[in-house]
Amino acid sequence: MRDAFLTTHWSLIEDIHSQEDRNTSLIGSLLELYWKPVYCYLRQKGYGNEEAKDLTQGFFHEIVINRHLVQRADRSKGRFRSFLLHALNQYLINEHKKKTAHKRHPRGGIVSLDWETLPQLPQEIHGATPEASYQYMWMSSLLDRVLEEVKTYYLDQDKASHWAVFSARIVQPTLDAVPPPSLQSLAHDFNLESEQKVTNMIVTVKRHFKTRLLEELRLTVMTSEDAEEELQDIIRFFER
Repeated sequence: MRDAFLTTHWSLIEDIHSQEDRNTSLIGSLLELYWKPVYCYLRQKGYGNEEAKDLTQGFFHEIVINRHLVQRADRSKGRFRSFLLHALNQYLINEHKKKTAHKRHPRGGIVSLDWETLPQLPQEIHGATPEASYQYMWMSSLLDRVLEEVKTYYLDQDKASHWAVFSARIVQPTLDAVPPPSLQSLAHDFNLESEQKVTNMIVTVKRHFKTRLLEELRLTVMTSEDAEEELQDIIRFFER
């Protein structure tokens, strides 16, 4: 539940660092959002599947459990994901020097990651830099998470048609890279009285989606202005 994560990611890191909060739900929330970007970054760096999985486990063991890398967290640096990427690169350097990959984490792993559904980068990203892959997967995971929350909200509110027209007009065309259906066809397909009604429903869901997205982004930055900048970065990244 989102209520179990009522803290910024920076606050979470600081709590783990100071041993004030070792709540597994908080740790799980951190892992949920960031393990896929880390894994994809490692794959684009040239690591094989198993080694990337091993390094991902090891990295979160260090940052979340042992806190060795968290000690270098500097909240004034701004974006949490930038700090995390810097920490990951430092971890890789240290692991390369130690050459003791088999000691990185306890037998069987220390965190539960969904290795059965490993993230897949789209064809357009395959030739991208590791940094761009990390950015893409972080943004993609965030959008997936927020979209799922928004969908659940409208279904729970008995407003499934709101989500349906939003998904049909905005989400699916974006995912499939196809032209969106017309407002007229949506009004017909969902038995709505007018195109204006369709427009109003889409605007309502879009506002809700943007609000929730900004709330999530504020967890990773220092100010509301930074969150707005992050939002624009997401828009520009996917436009490219």
